Amino acid sequence: MSSITVTPKAVQKIREAFQKMGVEGGLRLGVLGGGCSGLSYQFKFEPRSRPTDKVFEFEDVHVFVDPKSMVYLDGMTLDYKESLMHSGFEFQNPHATKSCGCGSSFSA
Repeated sequence: MSSITVTPKAVQKIREAFQKMGVEGGLRLGVLGGGCSGLSYQFKFEPRSRPTDKVFEFEDVHVFVDPKSMVYLDGMTLDYKESLMHSGFEFQNPHATKSCGCGSSFSA
């Protein structure tokens, strides 16, 4: 069974972003070719899921993942980290064999 985890802190930040931007729907997580390590994470708001998407629910936040991206994202945890130097979403992906310094690109 495929799974993705979104931490409570990330759920809260996603919810806040939806409210601030006045959007409804879900968050699309995906993988695209490119980036400094070969693959990059896609992260955007979408009004609804597609028929072939895997849909995950975390409280009132929906996360949509297409089948091709699920191969690379299965078992991943999306977290939100805050520090003095950097605040933002962090991908903890067991399929990433290496990632770049920015954290938005990886190779599998």
